[in-house]
Amino acid sequence: MSLLTLAMKPAPRIYVACLAAYNNAQLHGAWIDADQEAEDIWAEIETMLQASPEPDAEEWAIHDFEDFCGIELSEFENIDRIATLGQLIAKHGAAFAVYAAHRGVTEATEEGFLEDYCGEFDSEEDYAETYFRENNEIPEYLDSYIDWEGVANDLFINDFFSANYNGALYIFRRS
Repeated sequence: MSLLTLAMKPAPRIYVACLAAYNNAQLHGAWIDADQEAEDIWAEIETMLQASPEPDAEEWAIHDFEDFCGIELSEFENIDRIATLGQLIAKHGAAFAVYAAHRGVTEATEEGFLEDYCGEFDSEEDYAETYFRENNEIPEYLDSYIDWEGVANDLFINDFFSANYNGALYIFRRS
């Protein structure tokens, strides 16, 4: 995925609703970009609550979210974690979200992602062939005898894992 493609993708965001308004049959909330610092998200939540049609509004909940690439958020998700996920998804795209979903959103780090991410491939077999050609010299007379599907099966039993998201296959090392 090119940097231009990543730049054109919308940032992950959350819809935060005022619960005082919601409990009084009024819809009041705001869409907030999640790829900013947690303090900035908190400031936007506070601004939304101050503009509530209900006096002294203090409670809020996340009622919707988008562009988290398959990661599910709860109504009362930790804002620090949302900011971290939002920033890393904005920076690395769906590949990071797939990694976080596999590792666990609280355990996934940028360092781990950068260490484990191998790229986007058409298939596990394509990755296996690329991996072996980059790391080994394969004599031409043996080339047509190699069973890349079998090689991929062996690689992905212990050393690697793959995950699909929206038609893209992302490959990661198991660490």
